[in-house]
Amino acid sequence: MRLVSVVLLYTLLALTGCSGGAEEKATEYSKPELKPTSNLGEAGTTQLVSLLNNYFTLKDALVATRAGQADNAANKVSAISDSLIIYIRSDSNNSTAILPYLDTIKISVKAMTSMMDEGCEKKRIHFEGISDAMYTILKKAELKNAGIYQQFCPMAFNNKGAYWLSNTEEIKNPYFGSKMLECGEVTETLN
Repeated sequence: MRLVSVVLLYTLLALTGCSGGAEEKATEYSKPELKPTSNLGEAGTTQLVSLLNNYFTLKDALVATRAGQADNAANKVSAISDSLIIYIRSDSNNSTAILPYLDTIKISVKAMTSMMDEGCEKKRIHFEGISDAMYTILKKAELKNAGIYQQFCPMAFNNKGAYWLSNTEEIKNPYFGSKMLECGEVTETLN
């Protein structure tokens, strides 16, 4: 009888210990997501976030060295850039600060998609221009609450180095793909 009591006591302790941990995890993961904001207003911020998400798709295609997917994503980046250009032109507060960088993205995308490059080496050169322009746009638009990381690979382009943006802290290098997938570091968190 005493053995049964001890077993029951240990079982109860184990169950209460497990439920306490589950409550802590539920609290940890139930934090509300923050909504991205910028000085472009709600409509402009929505378009900027859409541009950024398609940029991430482009980056991921280069990480995977998939030229066709990179071209498709780049074309979407270009189309959203067109919409954002129209919106920004009506916004006198931001037009002169942001329009040149949207033009840079359009030019780089056109160059990237006009070439046959299954290994993505030449596409990656144009991706650097897109990345630098995206970073500047995000800074000038003062995008907040989007969870973006600027990352840097010191070995890209014969040790000149190059930056890119990511929606995760984990390094997935678009300049080398599988050759040096984890080469790089987070240099800035844009929040």
